[in-house]
Amino acid sequence: MKKLLLSTALLAATTGLAAAQDCDVTIGLVLELTGPAGAYGQAGAKAIEMAFNDINTAGGIDGCDIKADIRDSQSQGTVAVDQATQLVNIAKVPVVIGGIISSVSIPMLTSVTAPAKVVQVSPASSSPTLTALGEDGKTGGYFFRTITSDALQGTAAAKYAMDQGLTKLAIINVNNDFGLNMMREFTKSYEALGGEITSTTPYNEKQSSYASEATVALKGDPDALYLISYPVDGATIARAWISSGGPQKFLLNDGMNAQEFIQAVGPQYLEDAYGTSSGTTETASTEYFYSGFKEFSGGIAPDAPAADRSYDAGAIVALAAAEAGSQEPEAIRDAIHAVVAEGGEPIYAGPDEFKKALDLIKAGKPIKYEGVIGPVTFDQYGDITGPFRLWEINDGEVETVGQMSAAEVSAIKAEVE
Repeated sequence: MKKLLLSTALLAATTGLAAAQDCDVTIGLVLELTGPAGAYGQAGAKAIEMAFNDINTAGGIDGCDIKADIRDSQSQGTVAVDQATQLVNIAKVPVVIGGIISSVSIPMLTSVTAPAKVVQVSPASSSPTLTALGEDGKTGGYFFRTITSDALQGTAAAKYAMDQGLTKLAIINVNNDFGLNMMREFTKSYEALGGEITSTTPYNEKQSSYASEATVALKGDPDALYLISYPVDGATIARAWISSGGPQKFLLNDGMNAQEFIQAVGPQYLEDAYGTSSGTTETASTEYFYSGFKEFSGGIAPDAPAADRSYDAGAIVALAAAEAGSQEPEAIRDAIHAVVAEGGEPIYAGPDEFKKALDLIKAGKPIKYEGVIGPVTFDQYGDITGPFRLWEINDGEVETVGQMSAAEVSAIKAEVE
């Protein structure tokens, strides 16, 4: 009898454990935890973890926890494809969040998630190629991103440069899809606004020295350098530029808004450094995230590149999984549009708001998540529109000095094309 009772107890415990494991909703994360974009991926991973933790604190999805299976892309497309393949084919995740940079997101999308009809959400990949893939019917509507396209950011950067008197620029850009597209979009708008580009120099990542690129870029006597890069390589390039006698005036892309870059170059050399980033329209979610992320993450600043929009990517995916009532990728894809659609009850970040959202979803009522970066909706290609943040570096700190609205950027783009 004792053996029978013990066997029954063990069976019940095992069954309970299996049920608990089956209950979990596992989302795949392929992020740049190491490599040139490692700082972005680490901030993004912590922000997504915070969003999932807030959902679980609010009661989870029908009482089940949402969990992350986190993989490191090492900032390399080939590694990302391998990790995404394991998540999709073996772990059977319905959603992959990532990558951070476009050169990671694009091969994952074209080689893994789109063919498998699995949802992919990028928090920070801004290449216009991702829009083009949607327009060509190659994503099936399974791709989304919580950042604006470089097709718009290039225009915003061009206008900001002219407004700061940076009218004669050399460009050094990372030689990948992101860098090439940003350079092209910027060049088109900048020259149309009256700016002069003295040279364009692409570079390959992870070189020990960029002295030759800096020397080439100095030809034509530019007044400043537009550096389209990532913090590690970007710092090496900026130091090479300064050592070669280049003017200490810089225009920087969004990813260069990083203390890692500033400290490696030296704040004293960046007193005439300006940049643009995808901006935010402040909501209660913004206040919540900025008040709690540094403590949750163990010290990462809430304005770290990719952090705010990674939280939103995690929150939207979690709410969509609840809305879908299913772990089928197609149902989650459609629910992503639903949880940010106009007409729903406004929902903000944090456990209390998420509990309210989950209760409304159970009651069959619509919600509209208004995130850390502001209210967003996705078009048929998974793109969003939004404002652009204008910043400069002062005394070693990034200081926001203004904002350019999406309407203003679109008007400039229409004028110069």
